[in-house]
Amino acid sequence: MKNPRIEIVKYAKMLNSKRLSALRSGNISIRYKNGFLITPSGKKYSLLKNKDIVFVSLKGKFDIKKGIPSSEWRFHQDIYLIKKEAKAIVHAHSNFATAISAHGKSIPAFHYMVAMAGGNDIKCAKYATYGTRELSRNILKALKNRSACLIANHGQIAFSENLSKAFELAEEVENLSNQYINALKIGKPKILSSKEMNKVLSKAKNYKKG
Repeated sequence: MKNPRIEIVKYAKMLNSKRLSALRSGNISIRYKNGFLITPSGKKYSLLKNKDIVFVSLKGKFDIKKGIPSSEWRFHQDIYLIKKEAKAIVHAHSNFATAISAHGKSIPAFHYMVAMAGGNDIKCAKYATYGTRELSRNILKALKNRSACLIANHGQIAFSENLSKAFELAEEVENLSNQYINALKIGKPKILSSKEMNKVLSKAKNYKKG
């Protein structure tokens, strides 16, 4: 079994190398025992060590002597509590997703790959101050029947059955955000119908299985 701390450090550094988040922004977690392991608060990912990864219980308890978790730990906690299928979470301040989120816009079905997030659009959670329970509640609303969403004036979040797939989904959300912005530059893009997206969503279940 992979060491979850090693895996978190690896993918946290990839937030920088893949340009999904700069320096210390964004955060990553993995469900672990009766809680989750998460990146620490305020530390540059290029300097991150395995010992820096913080354990937080599902009741929101952590040992401050062993480190302070990301200020966003509350929405990780709530996603793990509500979404039993969530085993890993990636939150990023990626450029294109953040640009769309700054307008409070969702990403409609301009492309069938929107279905990879679980629905016929990628919703944008309403803005609330980072690290608050209010933001957590807003994110959970946007994640209803979804595995990814944008966060207004903030960025994006994605979860999956493991960290590799959660990271891949975050990359896909960023790619779709880039494509959608470019489509809007030409004009109003054609949106696929609900009927068509339902077909795609059915096929996507097999697509995700690989």
